[in-house]
Parts: sequence; structure tokens; C-alpha cells
Amino acid sequence: MKKFWKIGLSAFLAVGFLAACNTKEATNDKSSSAEQQGTSKVDQATFPMTITDATGKDITLEAPPEKIVSLIPSNTEILFGLGLNDEIVGVTDNDDYPEEATKKDKVGGIDYNIEQIVALTPDIVFAHASGMVNSKGAIEQLEAAGVKVFVVADAKNFNETYTTIEQLGRATGKLEEAKKIVANMKAKVKEVETKLEGVKPKKVFVESSDEPEIYTAGKGTFMNEMLEMIHAENIAADSNNWFKIDAEQIIAKNPDVIVVAYNYVPNILTKIPQRPGFETITAVKNKAIVQVDENTTSRQGPRLADGLEELAKAVYPEAFK
Repeated sequence: MKKFWKIGLSAFLAVGFLAACNTKEATNDKSSSAEQQGTSKVDQATFPMTITDATGKDITLEAPPEKIVSLIPSNTEILFGLGLNDEIVGVTDNDDYPEEATKKDKVGGIDYNIEQIVALTPDIVFAHASGMVNSKGAIEQLEAAGVKVFVVADAKNFNETYTTIEQLGRATGKLEEAKKIVANMKAKVKEVETKLEGVKPKKVFVESSDEPEIYTAGKGTFMNEMLEMIHAENIAADSNNWFKIDAEQIIAKNPDVIVVAYNYVPNILTKIPQRPGFETITAVKNKAIVQVDENTTSRQGPRLADGLEELAKAVYPEAFK
């Protein structure tokens, strides 16, 4: 930088000082613009890119993947929501939404068909942290075969789900689509919360399996967070995670509403009131036993906001009339 003070002319010094300030401001503007462009590049999911998965592993993608395999229904729903129908070449036996997913090649359920996955020559496989206990060996085999495997984090709340959606959007070159999905979900959540303003909280029991082993959602589960979001009191929140609960405990806690989050038992809504001692429960007396879709209320994907609305309607039907 030229040192204008050596010239000795005060007038020229003043001009030089102003020029220097303008130059500095211009430089700052350029830096700011460059930073914005850098942010824009990230937002636009430019390639090549390096992404870090839930295990801390870095994966470099040279271009948007043209062949994708999903190893869990929630990932599949997100990927289809991003408009990647043509790119998805393989899903699990448990993938049932959207309908297009049922027409894709199946790569197994609890146990994955490694040979089938490799034969599909995917550019990337999206696994999930919730299945790491069972799938760690499969992931190692895939990586040994040269297949890139990205492990998606096991989201514990809506914000983490939003992050997952945007992360998959970025990795597939569909970040703008991901942001639209998240925006729509947030709008739905806001709509539900608005309708529930001023409601009197109700005690709720959620069961995910029938007797003799009745399981429910405790603190630290996605279901518990959803109950908190709709101002409901989870009678099982004094325990952690999903756990087996005794019928006597349910009776003693006397929920106002019983939410059934499974559909494998025919006529379950008529069977629950017949359990010994359940006739004393407020939910049974008021016929407030409601079944919800186990997928929309549990899968960490685009339909989760719809699941929240369904749960809210189950607990507070009067707020949605």
C-alpha cells in the first residue's frame, strides 16, 4: 500500500485517506460478496463436495448421484420427496411409501442383500444410524466393495429432521427442493400449534404393541417430543426411551386419551376396553381410544408434520372441528 503521508501535502493526504477508505469499503464489499457467493455455492449444493455422515466419516461426491439405494423407509420418503424417483434404484422390503417405492428393486429388510446392492452399482447408499447395530457389518462389506455409504443421523426431534432433509438435499443436488419441504413442514407445524392455543392439556398414553407386552414411548423419544408439542402430558414420561409397561401402571396413571400407534391387531380399539381393570380408565369411559398411522407419526421424513396433525386431532378432536 502506498504511504501517502510521505508526500507531505495535507490536501493530497486527505484525498488519499478518502480513497483508501473507499478502497477498503470496496474490498469489504467484495469480501462480503465473496462470502455470500460462497454461502450461495453451499446452498446450491455445488459439486464436487465433501459431506460428513453421522459416524463422522467424510464422503466426497464428484457429481449429483445418478443411482441411489436407500436402506430405511424414512430416507426413501425424503428422497422421493426431493423428486429423485429416477435416481432411486433400490429400497428395502419395508418401503411402502410412496407407491413408486414398492416398484423399486428390493435389497432386503433387516438383513441386506449385499450382492444385490453392489449389482445395482449405486453412486451412494443412504443408511441410517438407528440400524447401525444390525447393519454395521453390511456397511463394511459395501465399502470394501467400493460403494459409498452415507449414514444418516437418527433424528430425535423436528429440527434434526429438518437438518436431515436438507442434508440429503445437499448431497443429491436437490437443496432447494429440500428447503421447500422443510418450509411446508414448518408451516404445517405452525398451523397445528395455532389451533391448539389455549387447549386444556390432556394426559395421554401411547402404546406401540398389544398385550401381553405393551410398549410405550418415554422421555427421549420422538413421540414424547410430539406430545409435548401438542401440549399433551405423556403419562410415560417418567421413564426413558421405548419400554415395556404393565397394565396396572396404565390403569393407575389414568390417561384421558389412549393412542394406538400400530395396526397389526384387528379390532384393537374394541379389545383395549376389554382388558381387566381398563373400565376404570377415563379414556375408556369417554371412548377416547384412537388409532394413528404408525408411519406418519414415526418416520423422520416429509410426512412427519402430517403425523403431528393426526396426533393432535386424536388427542384434541374438538380443536379441529
